[in-house]
Amino acid sequence: MKKVVIFGGTGFIGMSLAAHLSKLGFHPVLVARHTPIKTEFDFVKWDGFQLGEWTQALNGALAIVNLAGRTVDCIKSPDNCDVILRSRVDSTIIIGKALQEIDNPPKIWIQMSTAHIYGDPPSQLCTETSATGYGLAPFVGKAWEKAFLESLPPETRGVRLRTSFVIGKDGGAMVSLKRIVKLGFGGKAGNGKQGISWIHEYDMNEIIHQAIINDSFHDFYISSAPNPVSNKEFMHILRKKLKVAIGIPATAFITRFGAKFIFKTDPELVLYGRYVKSERLAKMGFKFKYPTLSEALDNLT
Repeated sequence: MKKVVIFGGTGFIGMSLAAHLSKLGFHPVLVARHTPIKTEFDFVKWDGFQLGEWTQALNGALAIVNLAGRTVDCIKSPDNCDVILRSRVDSTIIIGKALQEIDNPPKIWIQMSTAHIYGDPPSQLCTETSATGYGLAPFVGKAWEKAFLESLPPETRGVRLRTSFVIGKDGGAMVSLKRIVKLGFGGKAGNGKQGISWIHEYDMNEIIHQAIINDSFHDFYISSAPNPVSNKEFMHILRKKLKVAIGIPATAFITRFGAKFIFKTDPELVLYGRYVKSERLAKMGFKFKYPTLSEALDNLT
């Protein structure tokens, strides 16, 4: 049985990955803090920071995929910042401890990380060899990866995926973006030059699949489509696909106001961004099914 245990498995990415792997003959087991209302996959509950009965789900598994972590789509209050950090670091540490408690641990551990680890350079295209950035997200990303490397057993192959903005049909930020565009507010935010690095959910799932089955995958990769775009271009292409002619732009002031008081989120998620591209995936010969935003949105809209 090719069992794959997905931590944080009831979120948008986890459910998409579980469906993808199931079609390929794997047996996904979802581990999360909250019981899903409905799922066709096996589910195990945990609290994310202490050992429990959930550790036995790891016995005999082929691989772990750890997606656990509180969403960053929130106002960055001190309390939320603390939870964003601890939900990632503590959950990673406790998975490592669980692997020491079982008889037949998985030989592969795929660990989510963030492309935001490179910060918010205005125009530079970052690759795996680029310096990491400054700020909350790079700090969290580096702490997250450090916890993983320190928790990874010597006999387990580990892969870190520095992931960009995942776009899909049934969840994530695309739901809100479509609504904004259809209301006529889908213009650029701020100066519109900030980068949006993105990846279609299929390609994200397939990178994880390849990382599981291909022993040549190791260390870390940027998981992002090879053609990042500016905020202005992203919104223009999305309006075109949704057949909405007008998109009212939002100044930085309006964006900050709307993010805080209407969408209850961090305006910097929109006003800042990054351009990233993986050199290492290209060297591995990975082929994206949706390499351009236009192709991806044709499938999702």
